[in-house]
Amino acid sequence: MSFLHHLLHRKEPVGERGPLYPQVRDAMSDVQAYARSHGGQIHLLGVSDSGEVKIKMTGACQGCPMSTVTLKLGIEAQLRSLVPGVTKVVQVG
Repeated sequence: MSFLHHLLHRKEPVGERGPLYPQVRDAMSDVQAYARSHGGQIHLLGVSDSGEVKIKMTGACQGCPMSTVTLKLGIEAQLRSLVPGVTKVVQVG
């Protein structure tokens, strides 16, 4: 099992888990389906108390020239519509 896989699937908190975390985690299934259809993955790393969502893009999404557009117009827009209170989505790593 890779280190990243271990971090993403362990039970204890990895990043911030503000009050919106459960809603964002549930909404990520819709967002992740789009990325998987293009050979990529989007991992939820945390949600701050202020509604900032931190993600990591891997697979075909990592380094893709369209990833910034996908982040703002796709992922962020979808999460903001599904989870009121999400203020922005940032990519880390």
